[in-house]
Amino acid sequence: MSPESTGQNEHYLTTSRRGFRSWRGSRPFWAGLFTMAGGIPIAYFPYANMHLGNVTLAMSTTAGAGSLIIGVLLVTLGLTMWFHHIVRVFAGVAAILLGLISIPVANFGGFVMGFVLALLGGALSVSWAPGQPQTDTETTEGLARSENTQMGPAAFGTDKPAFAYGPLSEEPHGITTFPAQLPADVDPAADADADGGRHRA
Repeated sequence: MSPESTGQNEHYLTTSRRGFRSWRGSRPFWAGLFTMAGGIPIAYFPYANMHLGNVTLAMSTTAGAGSLIIGVLLVTLGLTMWFHHIVRVFAGVAAILLGLISIPVANFGGFVMGFVLALLGGALSVSWAPGQPQTDTETTEGLARSENTQMGPAAFGTDKPAFAYGPLSEEPHGITTFPAQLPADVDPAADADADGGRHRA
C-alpha cells in the first residue's frame, strides 16, 4: 500500500471521528444509549431459555408480551432522544415510568439491569440541555474582564502610581495614592529657611 493511501485513510478516520464527536455533543447521546441498553434485557429475559445440562429453564411468564412492549418502547425512546431531542424531557420521563413499571411486569426489570439503565437514561435525558454558541460580544467582554483583573493602576481606573510622596488623595476602591513627585514650585532650601534654619549644617 502506498504512503498516499495510508494518509488518506488516516484523514478519513480523523474526519469521521470529529464528525461523530460533533453529532454526539449536539444531543443527549448517553441518555439514549443507556435507555436503549435498558430496553434490551427487559425484552429479552422473558423469552430466554437457560440450559443447565439436560435441564432447560424457561423464564417466560404470562406477562411476556408486556415485557416485550416495554423493551421496544425503551429502545424507541432512546432513538427519539438521539434523532428528535426536542422532546427529550418527555422521552426521559416516559423512560423512567417504563423502568418503574418493568419491576412487577418484566422479571424485576430484567433482573434489575434494565430497570437501572432505564432510570439512568431517563434522568440524563431530562437533565440534558443544549449548549449555547459563544457570540463575538461575549468574547470581547470576557477579554475586557480578563484585562481589568490585572494588578496595576489601570485596574482601578487611574493612571497615577500607587505609592509616592506628597499630599494624600482619595481614589476609588479605597486606594490612597500620592503624587509622583513634589510640585515644581516647592524649594527644599526655602522650607529649611522658613523652619528657622534648623536643617542647616
